[in-house]
Amino acid sequence: MFNANNNPLTDDELDLLETFIFSESVSEDSLDLIGIHGFLSAISICPEPVPTEEWQEAIFDGEPNWSEPGQKDAISALLVRWKNEIHNSLYSDTELEMPCDLTLESDGDEEAELEIWAQAFMEGVFLREDAWFNEDKEEVTAELMLPIMVASNLFDEPEFTEIRNNKRLANQMANEIPDILVDLYLAFHAPEK
Repeated sequence: MFNANNNPLTDDELDLLETFIFSESVSEDSLDLIGIHGFLSAISICPEPVPTEEWQEAIFDGEPNWSEPGQKDAISALLVRWKNEIHNSLYSDTELEMPCDLTLESDGDEEAELEIWAQAFMEGVFLREDAWFNEDKEEVTAELMLPIMVASNLFDEPEFTEIRNNKRLANQMANEIPDILVDLYLAFHAPEK
C-alpha cells in the first residue's frame, strides 16, 4: 500500500544515520548504508509484513545503546521513512535508484558495493525465507532472484560460481537488478488477474 510518509532522506539525514551506525553505540556487525538499502528493499518486497522492531534490530545486529533521550525515535523514524521511500518507488512501478554502481568489479581486495547490497538483501529474504520461497512462488522467486543471489556471492553451488566467473554475464545480470526488484514486488503484491 502507498505510504504518504516518504519524503526522501536528505544528505544530512543520511550522514546522521551513517555517523550513528559507525558509533560505539552500534554493533560492529551492523549494516552500512548500502547494506541498509539492500535490506530495506527486501523487507519492502517481502510477501508478508515484518514488524518494524524486528527489521530494525536486524539492521543494527541487536539493540543499540541509545545514548540520549529521543535518539531511538529519531533514528527509527529515519529508517521507517527510508523504507517507505523504497516501498513507494516499487509500488509505483518505478525503477529503484540504487546506492551503488551495478557492477561486481571491485577495487583491490574490497568487496564490490553491489555485493554488499545483495548480501544485505538476502539477509532480509532469510528473515522470511518460507514466505519468499513458498510452493506457489518458488519457481518465479528463484528465477527472478538469480542475479541478486549471484551478486551476493553467498552461494557456492557450481552454477553460481560459473556465472560469477563469467564477468560479462555476471555484470549483465547485475545491471538487471533494479528491474528485477520491481518484478519481484509485482509478483508478490500485484493482484492476480
